[in-house]
This record gives sequence, structure tokens and C-alpha cells, in this order.
Amino acid sequence: MKISHIAIWTNELEILRDFYCKYFGAISNEKYFNPVKQFSSYFLTFENGACSLELMNKPNLDHPESNASTGLAHFAFSVGSKERVNVFTSQFREAGYSVIGEPRLTGDGFYESAIADPDGNIVEITV
Repeated sequence: MKISHIAIWTNELEILRDFYCKYFGAISNEKYFNPVKQFSSYFLTFENGACSLELMNKPNLDHPESNASTGLAHFAFSVGSKERVNVFTSQFREAGYSVIGEPRLTGDGFYESAIADPDGNIVEITV
């Protein structure tokens, strides 16, 4: 198991992408855009490839009704397979933790679920 990625909400998607590319040598994928949710993101990978950085944006990010604000959004553990994502999700549910995102295939191609840790941090469980 490894940390797959860390996600940051930003109002300055392009500026933040350029910052991490210029100063930390990140390589960016092409922008992902979900027109239904008005959600945009970039995944940045680094030299060793051990962990990625996801930069995310949506309109009215810091508005109280958006349920998000700039800064850390979530971190994700890669568990190796869809089956293990399902097993981990079930284990967390049975242990009484909140499952805040059921296992699913996302629009940008990830199979994941999400839970809240004891402090309420969002933890994604990915393949």
C-alpha cells in the first residue's frame, strides 16, 4: 500500500500547476473538466512517481454552500485492485466509520471510495 495522491482545492488552478512544474519538476497531465459539476483538475507527477498531487477547482470554491474551500481536500491510498477498494470500504463501514463516497469509477478513470477518518479528514481508497 502507498499514498497515491494528495489533493488541494485552489482558485488559481493554472498558477498552482505552473508553480509545481517550474519549481519542483512536476509533469502535468492535460486538464480534466467535468461539465456537469463544473469541476477542473490536473494531476501532477514527480520524478520518483511515488505520489501525485491533484490540483482541483470549481466555481464559488470558498462560498459557504460549496462544501469546499482552498487548501487540502483529501489524500488517497492505493490498495492495488477494485476488489481491495471494496473490501476496505466494507471494513471501514463495519467498524463504524463514515463512508462518504461509495466505490465507483470516476469520470477521470479512477476506481475509488472515500471515508472520513476519526478527525473527519477525507481519505480516498483507490486502485
